[in-house]
Amino acid sequence: MFNFSMSELIIILVIALVVFGPAKLPEIGKAIGKSMRDFKEAASGTDSKEHKS
Repeated sequence: MFNFSMSELIIILVIALVVFGPAKLPEIGKAIGKSMRDFKEAASGTDSKEHKS
């Protein structure tokens, strides 16, 4: 999906640490992951709640 080299990922992580601080990063990562999962489910037309019952 994205072609980032290791050095680019490190630079992005350092910038995120400076902007958001180390305490906020886990919350942001969790929110981004949930959003991406919800988007993929909506795009594929499935609902994970239907499968969990």
